[in-house]
Amino acid sequence: MQKRMMDAVAAIPGVESVGLADQVPLGDSQPESIIFTDNTTDLTPSKATTTAIQYKISPEYFRAAGTALLSGRPFTWHDDKNSPRVAVVNRVFAQKIFGSLPSAIGGYFKLSDGTRTQVVGIAEDGKYGSLTEDPRPVMFLSILQSPTISTWLVVRSDRNSRQLGPAIKSTLYQLDPGLPVYIQTWYEQLDVALFGPRMATISLGVLGGMGAVLAITGIFGMAAYTVSKRMREFGIRIALGAKRKELLRAALNRTFRLLAFGSAAGLLVGLAAGKVLAFIVSQATPWDPVVLGGVVLTMALLGLVAGWIPARRALATDPAILLREE
Repeated sequence: MQKRMMDAVAAIPGVESVGLADQVPLGDSQPESIIFTDNTTDLTPSKATTTAIQYKISPEYFRAAGTALLSGRPFTWHDDKNSPRVAVVNRVFAQKIFGSLPSAIGGYFKLSDGTRTQVVGIAEDGKYGSLTEDPRPVMFLSILQSPTISTWLVVRSDRNSRQLGPAIKSTLYQLDPGLPVYIQTWYEQLDVALFGPRMATISLGVLGGMGAVLAITGIFGMAAYTVSKRMREFGIRIALGAKRKELLRAALNRTFRLLAFGSAAGLLVGLAAGKVLAFIVSQATPWDPVVLGGVVLTMALLGLVAGWIPARRALATDPAILLREE
């Protein structure tokens, strides 16, 4: 029945390839299996070399899913129950079990039931449980050798999904009117996976914007207050012939110190918070010098502008008025 479904969907105009899988990456569940090296005789869980996410797939799955093979071959329809057990593993799996990619091709490993399985191909690494996860070992088994009733049809097509979806449903209902069919595009699947990181990014952006506004307001208020308390001093300096550049430096001196201290403290806290951010937002780099330097520079410039406005306003006042300030 599964083979009939694949063949029927593949015959729909605009469909390039169709694959079958018991689970799909970033789905609801990612079953794992314990893995042993080929020379392990004690198959107790404590002797396992690693655990790997397990997928049962059909031929053409890699092409339909857009997963590239780094070496070896994909499954064929000859990899059935009458043939030796074979698997395609990802790069992390090959390195953990065999030490390198070249030695993995043709090598054997054991499953928890003691079944020896030969590696015939190595696939590129991907994201399987979440977009923020570290690279994990993954093995793909032939669905012809490990039958399953859990069925995902992975369809690759350049046809509009709104047109292709009804065509797929109609085709499957012709095979069995009682089939429960649920269709989801890859982008819809990504929207679900990205919901958490997107909400976290928006929340952090709003909090960051509020923090920037509060910081600028605080610097402006501090600079305005400091300048207002030194008006008489500035009048005396002007009367004694102080140049405008010297007065501006004196007015902004405390603001400079505050910005330097705040930038250094913010940079340290930002480095610490970057590690937390990397667990929330996909592909966030906690040590990105461009981002960190850009944030510090932006805040410093905004702080200088906030401090320069009241200082410039004070220096534009008549010295005679400044001398009468109490």
